[in-house]
Amino acid sequence: MRDDILIRAARLDDAEGICALQSMPGYRHGTLRLPHPTLESVRSRLSKPDPDQTLLVAEAGGLILGNAGLRRLSGRRAHAGEIGMGVRDDRRGQGIGTRLLEALLDLADNWLDLRRLELTVFTDNEAAIGLYRKAGFEEEGILRDYAFRAGRHADVLAMARLRRP
Repeated sequence: MRDDILIRAARLDDAEGICALQSMPGYRHGTLRLPHPTLESVRSRLSKPDPDQTLLVAEAGGLILGNAGLRRLSGRRAHAGEIGMGVRDDRRGQGIGTRLLEALLDLADNWLDLRRLELTVFTDNEAAIGLYRKAGFEEEGILRDYAFRAGRHADVLAMARLRRP
């Protein structure tokens, strides 16, 4: 794992780097993002942050290598949060996803007191599934035809990590 990678909160001036990240075909294939994100849409999301969401980036030398988010749920689900993340196509397998996930888990466990973290991951994304399993996420089921991707419907695996008191 590289020490020059900084995990930090996303800032408005990260918009170009995040937009470039979201434009990568491999990144997009593993997320629910559509092709051709606009810089304006990324800037808008960063300029109007949701108080229940934390957006992080992994950065080295001014380059955005990946991003991750945690959204705390509300009401009777205030004990739970949803996460999502992605890494640059050319930087996978270098521990960036692990570092981002560790930062989200620290936030959830040590600062937000979340007992349940949940996510969905495409069933063909073996690397991500392995990362989540390693972090304690368990499979809860397959959601069939969950998303339309690359001209066909794709299944996702629902996973969750429960932290017991």
